[in-house]
Amino acid sequence: MSGQAKSSFGLDDFGLDDRMRLFTYVTTENRTAYLWVLRAFDAARDNYHVLLHTADVASSLTVLAAAHQDCPPPDDLELPRLLDALVEWGVLDRAQDGTRAATLAEYRNRHSVYQFTEAGYRAHRAVESVLSASLDDSNLSRLVFADLLADLAALAEANRNGDAEEVYRKLGRLDRALADVAERAARFYHMLGDLRRTNDVRPEVFLAHKDALLGHLRDFHDELQRYSPRLKEAVDVVESTGLNRLIEAAAEADERIFRTPAERLEDWRRRWTGLRSWLAPPGVDQVSEADRLADATIGAIGDVLALLRRVTEARRGGVSRESQLRHLAAWFTGVGNEAAAHALFDATFGLGAPRHVGVAYPDPEAIPTRRSWWDAPAVELSRTLVETGREPGSRNNLPARLDRAESGRARLREAQLAEERRLHHAARSLSETGLEEHILDEAGTALLLRLLDRVLANRPSGPIRVPVVASAFGVRLQLTPKPDTVATVSTTHGTLRIDGFALTVTPMDGRQ
Repeated sequence: MSGQAKSSFGLDDFGLDDRMRLFTYVTTENRTAYLWVLRAFDAARDNYHVLLHTADVASSLTVLAAAHQDCPPPDDLELPRLLDALVEWGVLDRAQDGTRAATLAEYRNRHSVYQFTEAGYRAHRAVESVLSASLDDSNLSRLVFADLLADLAALAEANRNGDAEEVYRKLGRLDRALADVAERAARFYHMLGDLRRTNDVRPEVFLAHKDALLGHLRDFHDELQRYSPRLKEAVDVVESTGLNRLIEAAAEADERIFRTPAERLEDWRRRWTGLRSWLAPPGVDQVSEADRLADATIGAIGDVLALLRRVTEARRGGVSRESQLRHLAAWFTGVGNEAAAHALFDATFGLGAPRHVGVAYPDPEAIPTRRSWWDAPAVELSRTLVETGREPGSRNNLPARLDRAESGRARLREAQLAEERRLHHAARSLSETGLEEHILDEAGTALLLRLLDRVLANRPSGPIRVPVVASAFGVRLQLTPKPDTVATVSTTHGTLRIDGFALTVTPMDGRQ
């Protein structure tokens, strides 16, 4: 065999067309019968019976029909024909079992036994997962973060002790747990999107689950915020025990015999890179997937609250999309004749006769009259004609006089200048006395909040580790991270405290 040749095992024997044909039974005419035949094989497989004769399939179907009303009895099905079709599509595999023969004639005729192909079993499980999906499957797992933290600690200890098998087990478990978290999150937020799109049709579904949804989102976000820093620290501890040693130990204990050592090594390195990017990205300016998930959770809480407000207002006022459509349908059914129905349709949906049919080319002789309008170039139309139905330049379409409202503009400008003078005076007073010995009035408080807003807008993504500066109205505000310091500012309305930071206000050399 050449170096580039690749052996085929299991699913590798199925090409693209073969894999697509596995789902033929879902769209065929007698799809319900095929589905219950495969469920009979699946039920037998749960009882450790893999090879089934036609009589065994009929017996399993009899048990299923007794438990499920929609299962057809085996006497109403042509089992040999159904089994042959499933074999042809690649879902089942057929073999001959001569040991079941009771006579010489039966031995010569052999007995056909059937079992799932590996690809057929996966196709059937995929179909079953779609058929059994429900709203209960869409949830976020908040209890997984404690397990992730414990597994990271155990992984660091196993790598420190050189236990390759334990490293392989813990790293594989972490990979599966994070994949489950990502899949659950995607399914849950997709469910929220579907719920938001269908709230006008079935608002009672949302109202019945709104409290559970909000509580579920808040609990998940609280746990995520609680464990995110600890998980980042645990990832750093694992890497401090030796990243290359960790990857080599996992690849060494990997039992996938059809992967080369280099392929296993690269696969586990890729998995660890994905795990680190999910929990603790290497750069300060890089956002982790956990942070993105937290932001998505906050956004989902806002969407649910907005949806609750819309549904509540619609139910209180009795006006929703459903009620509007029903009212419109009653109008259509109550009109006297067809002409009135057409007029109502045009008024409702804003449709009317085309306005450009009577427009000719500037040079009528440039386009032969025998040419079809399919092939002729388009006629240039003015925007006035398209939007208003009137030709441009007509006396009835003159522009209206522009009212500039100079007195209102002057009042707004005077109010703006007064506010600027007030803030400049507050900035000068603040730079002379400082924040510690000054009780801020209304203007000083407004100035401080505006400066803080600029400081937070200028900060880099992630935690603030270096001083951040913003300036306005001739003063400069500096926000310096200090873990053991609490910045305290007294105002006429109360006290403002910022934990872990120091605030400093200094005058600028020049005005900004």
